[in-house]
Amino acid sequence: MGRSRSKSDLPTKICPVCQRPFTWRKKWADCWDEVKYCSERCRRRRSTAEEQNNEL
Repeated sequence: MGRSRSKSDLPTKICPVCQRPFTWRKKWADCWDEVKYCSERCRRRRSTAEEQNNEL
């Protein structure tokens, strides 16, 4: 078994909906480049966030 990384060493992104940082998860190992949202809830709410950004 390999050495595990500490949580502070994992890559992070900012969710465009809630503007919070989220870190890499093992289930995203194969598709990390395509991950945009921190959760399913934010993914569903993306249309309202895009509309608010367009109004500014």
